[in-house]
Amino acid sequence: MAPRVESLRDAIAELVHDGDTIAMEGFTHLIPFAAGHELIRQRRTGLTLIRMTPDLIYDQLIGAGAARRLVFSWGGNPGVGSLHRLRDAVEHGWPRPLALAEYSHAMMASAYVAGASGLPFGVLRTGTGTSLPAHNPDIRSVTCPFTGEILTAVRAHRPDVTVIHAQRADRRGNVQLWGIVGVQKEAVYCAQRSLVTVEEIVDELAPVPGAVVLPAAAITAIAHVPGGASPSYAQPYYARDNAFYLAWDAVSRDRDRFGEWLRDLRATS
Repeated sequence: MAPRVESLRDAIAELVHDGDTIAMEGFTHLIPFAAGHELIRQRRTGLTLIRMTPDLIYDQLIGAGAARRLVFSWGGNPGVGSLHRLRDAVEHGWPRPLALAEYSHAMMASAYVAGASGLPFGVLRTGTGTSLPAHNPDIRSVTCPFTGEILTAVRAHRPDVTVIHAQRADRRGNVQLWGIVGVQKEAVYCAQRSLVTVEEIVDELAPVPGAVVLPAAAITAIAHVPGGASPSYAQPYYARDNAFYLAWDAVSRDRDRFGEWLRDLRATS
């Protein structure tokens, strides 16, 4: 069955509920900012946020009070510094306390692959000898039944919904993305529901070297949202807005300035 094509507002309203576990992926490129902003406008709350690199998009959601838990492997404003709304939530419980589940990048990728494969956990060599298992009960040790080697096991990610941004979809609901691609494919496959925002909808998906094509059957809904990854970038549609990332540091440091940004965002449609 082909995915629904609908407005971003309607797709978020239908697919994301208070208390859901949501993955929003895109590795520096194709970050689904427009969808994150719509979550803020619709005042979603109690979310568990999964992301390999929670940068500005999750800083904004956390500052808006949307999150109760963060599952992640790195957090920061790339090339600038800390995520101050995330830090405020962890260190001072503002605007509400935030629980953390920390992994390495490799562990996060393994957990996504396991979920996408329908397996209960992923296995990898890295992780033994670190302190992460002492702080995250979803990281365990397992003994290989063939070699006796002690390996690291991570519980599979199975989000209620995954949201990604891609360059384009065709009218049958297949989605194509290319350039720097992270774990978007695995994140979609492991989720119960999925939403893809796209720069354009076309009749046919022209071949692109290195492109990933997600079949229509794996996608719940598509929203046509040109510019939906900004201030990150979408090759070859627009460049990264580096000035926004630099300016965000001052906005996120101050609760009042962040509050002004939040009011302005919620006032826009």
